[in-house]
Formats: sequence, C-alpha cells, structure tokens
Amino acid sequence: MKEFPIFKTKIENFSKKFNFLNPQEEKEYFLTKAGKEIEKLKNFLEKNTFIVYLVGKKNSGKGTYSKMFSQFFPSNYLSHLSVGDIVRQAENEMKDPNKREDLLNFLEKYYRGFSPLEEALRVLMNRDAGQLLSLELVLALLKRAILKEGRKTLFIDGFPRNLDQVSFSLFFRDLINFRDDPDIFVLVDVPESVIEERIRWRRICPQCQTPRNLKLLPTKTVGFDEEKKEFYLICDLCQKRMVPKEFDDLGLEPIRERLQNDQLMMERILSLHGIPKIFLRNSIPKDIALNYVDDYEITPEYFYEYDNSGKKVIIKERPWVIKDDQGRESYSLLPQPVLVSFIHQLVKVLNL
Repeated sequence: MKEFPIFKTKIENFSKKFNFLNPQEEKEYFLTKAGKEIEKLKNFLEKNTFIVYLVGKKNSGKGTYSKMFSQFFPSNYLSHLSVGDIVRQAENEMKDPNKREDLLNFLEKYYRGFSPLEEALRVLMNRDAGQLLSLELVLALLKRAILKEGRKTLFIDGFPRNLDQVSFSLFFRDLINFRDDPDIFVLVDVPESVIEERIRWRRICPQCQTPRNLKLLPTKTVGFDEEKKEFYLICDLCQKRMVPKEFDDLGLEPIRERLQNDQLMMERILSLHGIPKIFLRNSIPKDIALNYVDDYEITPEYFYEYDNSGKKVIIKERPWVIKDDQGRESYSLLPQPVLVSFIHQLVKVLNL
C-alpha cells in the first residue's frame, strides 16, 4: 500500500506546549492549530450534513477520533455509528422479550436478502460458529440505527467491512436518502507494532472493567509484585489490581486474518475514483518527526523503577519509539495531532 502523506501540525516560531491531560489546555491546543477550520465546520453543520466511512485496521483508533471530533459541535449535529456495536445490540435485543418484537417488526418490513430472515437471524445468534453475518442483514440493522438518529452527519465505523461491501458503500448515501450529502472515506494508517503493543499491555479492572495500558495509559498508582518481579496497575476507581484480558498475551495472532483483510480493503479503496479520501497517519519516522510535529504531540511510553528501600514505584516516561510497517524507527502520535490533520483535510474536501 502506498505510504500516506505526513501532515504538519508544527507551527513555526510558536513555542508553547499544551498539556492534553488538562481539558482547558487541550481546547486551547485545537483552537491554536485548527480554530479557523473548526469555525468553518460549525457554520457548515448548522445547515448541512456529510457521511464519513472510517476505514482502518482493528484497534486503529477510529472511534477515538470520531468521539474527539464530536466535542466541538452540538450533540444533535453528528453521530458515530459502530456496526459492531449495532450488531451486538441487535443480538441482545433478540434475547430480550421486551425488545425482540420491535426489532423483528422492523426487519420484516425492511430486510431484503437471498437468505430467509429466519436464517439470517440464526447466524446472528450463533456467530461463534464462524458463519459470516449477511450483508443484507447488516444494511437493515444500520438503516434502523440511522433512522433512530435522524438526519445527522454520520461517522460510520465498520462498514465496509470486507472487499465485497466496498461497492455498496459507494452508493450508500443514495440508499439512505442522503442524496446531497458529501461522502468521504477516512483511511487510518497505524503500524501493526502499535496495535500489538496496545493489545499486549492492555489491562482491565476485574470489578468495574475499566481499561488501561501498562505501557501507554497507566493509573495513578502502580504496584510491584516482588515474587513475580513485575509491575501492575491499580484501578483508580476500585483500587483492585488490574489484569490482562484473556489471549492478549498472543498479541496480533488472533486477529491476523482480520488485519490482512483490512489491509486489502484499504488498498482497494485507495484505487477508487469519484469519492474524496482523507488520510490519517499515526506515525512519523523518528529522524524527521520534529520537522512536522511538536514533542508533546508524540505518544509517551511509560516505564517504571522500583525503589526497594522505600517500597515504592517510580513512574517515568519517554517518547514511544516503534517500528513502522517499513521497519523504520518511528514515533507514534497522540490522537490530538492526528485529529488536527483530519480537521484541515475535511475543510479542504468540503471546499469550505
């Protein structure tokens, strides 16, 4: 796949550093680096809408970017629709006698497919068997979710899901009667090494299920297991020792086929004509990174030292260096500068 362009967020002769952990400073950061563009988008969205297809590998941060983007606008302006969440919700509704009838009534009216609806629903309820959910059912469920939201700007995450669905996405706005809306593919490029580290170092609280990451997003308190000689996170909410999710130690292997499929789909979309594309890039080669971004825009990696005499853990940080998919030492970027690049590109695509 061709390499995505590098977007420059660095402002020459501007030295202020912003602390993204401080909501006010994060807001000031966006106003400094994309304030004019955000204002143009606000004016546009008062009377108009658009459709974004978020396309990227699993765990590439698509939901993070759309959620962060939505903070600039009234909640009735846009919606993030995750096809995975929509399917899981439908599965739960089928198990709930109080909600099942409403779902079935909708599907009986709008489902169109080569398999009987009963067969499509059987696959939905038995997805562990390895059968693929029919595209026709996915489209019907997505249509239902969109009707519930009303006419808004849509960030659709998880559609298209495979190569067969790409052609459907080209005419999706017509199918849902958003005939005058611009539609845009947003392609998210994240090195596999970043996805691997996010998975391997992920930790969750066994009580409240809050997620964190031992390397990338620690809790306020970190413990040290003297018997196992390993550091662990302590949940900020429950004060419980956080644990790895099952199979996270396998890294990418359980999702390797999915990642390969995502890669093929992105390559296919790159060759499409007639629909604009926005390129979001998570990493920049280390030797040129500071020509394009400020140091505080680089993802920090957290590491720990144990003070045996004081029986305490010292938390330290450094710029996170990873290998990109071409094998080059690179810095991974925080979501904020990636979103700045999205905002600038979106304004250009919409001709604002």
